[in-house]
Amino acid sequence: MSVTVKRKPIVFYPDPKRTIARFYFSTNENALHVIKKVLQMSPEEVYLELHHVLRDFSKRHRRITKVFETNFNNVSHLFNNLKINPNSLSQEMKLFIGSYFTYEYAIEAAAYFNPSIVEHPDQYGLENGQKRIIVSFRATGEGHISSIVFREGIIDVNNDLFFTEPGDLEEVPENIKRYVYNKNVFAKKLDEMNIHKNIVNLVLDKLKDEFIYGELQASIYETLKDVALTPTKKKVIQEINWVADSHYEITFSLDTAISERVIFPISYSERNGIEDARFVRFTDDNGEINYYATYSAYNGYTILPKLILTRDFYHFEICPLNGKYAQNKDMALFPRKIKGKYAMVGRYDGVNNYIMYSDNINLWKEATLLQQPRFPWEFIQIGNSGSPIETKEGWLLITHGVGPMRRYSLGVSLLDLNNPGKVIGYLKYPLLMPNEKEREGYVPNVIYSCGSIINNNELIIPYAMSDYASSFFTVSVDELLEELKKL
Repeated sequence: MSVTVKRKPIVFYPDPKRTIARFYFSTNENALHVIKKVLQMSPEEVYLELHHVLRDFSKRHRRITKVFETNFNNVSHLFNNLKINPNSLSQEMKLFIGSYFTYEYAIEAAAYFNPSIVEHPDQYGLENGQKRIIVSFRATGEGHISSIVFREGIIDVNNDLFFTEPGDLEEVPENIKRYVYNKNVFAKKLDEMNIHKNIVNLVLDKLKDEFIYGELQASIYETLKDVALTPTKKKVIQEINWVADSHYEITFSLDTAISERVIFPISYSERNGIEDARFVRFTDDNGEINYYATYSAYNGYTILPKLILTRDFYHFEICPLNGKYAQNKDMALFPRKIKGKYAMVGRYDGVNNYIMYSDNINLWKEATLLQQPRFPWEFIQIGNSGSPIETKEGWLLITHGVGPMRRYSLGVSLLDLNNPGKVIGYLKYPLLMPNEKEREGYVPNVIYSCGSIINNNELIIPYAMSDYASSFFTVSVDELLEELKKL
């Protein structure tokens, strides 16, 4: 018999009203044209027009004047062409010019999908059987640029889900901090990505054993001035910059609700999207709790697997995942170490599931085949749908399989508790397939999830419907384990 699946009535749809204010720039020529026109205005005209803008947008964005100021600073170097000291301008003039280099971006206008769910760090004040949760989503807007957004809710004793109304003002990070690089580690990552070593040395030889982002930029600038560099070599040097740009830390203001925090692409490595974050609540050997998420950074032509670390969902550290097998999509971390090592499920070859172990959470050099496509509904490829979940009988691994007509379905496997490289059970049929309502969307016939949770002896799985909207379903853990153990 098949496992009983209970779909929840709650659905998250994309909302075009949710916007952030971003820097807008086309060319130096166009920018100078705009700046010259504004500079011709009288102080009275600038004051009136600025306040018209503030009246229209100050209720839509927190600290919009700060955004205008930042974006003015982004173009302040152009004033050298006009032989004007930008600091000589009035504050109103600076803000008004900054407003011309700002635009609204609807972060989730196109899609709200690929969710993962974790236990909230704050479980204070709940009743028996309740659990406070954070659900992350992949939000997509114009140009199919993806970001990470969050919703906070509570699961009650009956495993019904209730979500807090989202805040009105979306917020990008208040602070961004770059990284200090170790030359040897950095060179190894470039080597793993098959970036030509002889060209890499042209840049790295100019640097100390440890360097910061700005020093690397200076070295790249000096190297690019070499007239002997071919177009191919110049492209390689830009790829070095891409890898370096992918390390950073971000901090959100303490006065933001979690639903207002948006992790939007910051580095060049992810300029076309932050895709499919798989969050997991990780318990270290000493009992310390951290939240990790693996995701795919996409720059328009190449994927770079990356890792997020946070303890409070205010401060986030982001860095690439290194190693031969930290490639491709679909990497999901186990929620604790296995025999003293970090463990990960991944699909570095694009077809099969592998299990990996490492002493270093950022470095993955070994992999062992875990699963190959076995059934017709997954013949094209199999992958994980979030971090494995620990039960008394073993690790539950939610999988996704791709079959005829590129239809995605969810499956389940059971891994040995002490040796998760061993599959001890699996469903011979999909746990969930897209029904008639779920198969219509941006990418038809797709069911997908990035992470589940157990509460009150039920497995709660958030899932995306055809890369458009998201919902939830539940399964009895006992019933599921019983079916998995029939092998």
